[in-house]
Amino acid sequence: MESFTKVKLDDSQLRAAVQAAFGEGCAVLSYTELTGGFFNTAYNLELNDGKQVILKVAPSDETRTLSYENNIMAAEVEALRLVAADGRIPVPAVYSFDDSRSVLPCPYFFMEKVYGQPYSEVKESYSPAEQAEIERELGRYQRQINGITGTRFGLFTQDAGEDVRTWRESFTGMLRTLLEDARELGVILPAEDEVIWKVLEHYLPALDEVTEPRLIHWDLWNGNLFVQDGKIVSVIDWERALWGDVLMEYYFRHFEHSAPFYEGYGQTFGSPGERLRIKLYDFYLDLIMRIECDSRRYKDGNHIRWAADNLAESWKSFRTLDGSPIT
Repeated sequence: MESFTKVKLDDSQLRAAVQAAFGEGCAVLSYTELTGGFFNTAYNLELNDGKQVILKVAPSDETRTLSYENNIMAAEVEALRLVAADGRIPVPAVYSFDDSRSVLPCPYFFMEKVYGQPYSEVKESYSPAEQAEIERELGRYQRQINGITGTRFGLFTQDAGEDVRTWRESFTGMLRTLLEDARELGVILPAEDEVIWKVLEHYLPALDEVTEPRLIHWDLWNGNLFVQDGKIVSVIDWERALWGDVLMEYYFRHFEHSAPFYEGYGQTFGSPGERLRIKLYDFYLDLIMRIECDSRRYKDGNHIRWAADNLAESWKSFRTLDGSPIT
């Protein structure tokens, strides 16, 4: 999708980045911009040594992004290297990362080309049984991702020195900055901030149940899952990685209802506190999807209307507990 955040590179910039990463003798034979993403710019490059690589380019420093998106390319590289070192989850190798702004005016990195296709694009070409096996395999990989533990809560981009001791503190801060972003952008939300916070207070105590920081991909929807011949071959786009609650993962959101995923994950979630956290993270993601329409200056009217309608429905559900409205 076209987005205000995407940086377009010319031939000379591509050449300079390639030579800085792979040597002056390396040349670009051909390249194609990949259009599937919503935030970074990505190119598939064929080099004169026969290798194909992916170049990802972050928004420029002058581009207004949401607060949680600051420096998220560094977060993606860190997460990719962490998961690659773990060795259990298929991820593309990182070849080089440069955030010096000395070659390009924005951070960028080169990674291994991923073969296969996004599951979102080919899901319907698989039989129901094949879909079930892919989603069961995804559940197993998701459990392995969430099995990696950290030493603190919060976004990878968060300063490790920040005094955030609990998941409740961390996530409350994420909510606060998101609502501040919405206010600065002039986004019209379903309710005023004070009303939203009044409802949030009924959910936040459930966050105290989360005591161990787990690795969270957070954006593992079908578009970030590459498959080939009915098997998962790569998990991509780790830029929103954080240390937090496993229930933040995408396949626990209201968009997905995959029984095979839960079979692969090996756990279901239905306690009162878990149900509250699931609703809280649903609402948080629905807020983001509406607010980013403005921050990224989307031009697709259908998508903008969908995001607004989705948030309105989400708010209606969120402000209701056990069938009664929160007052």
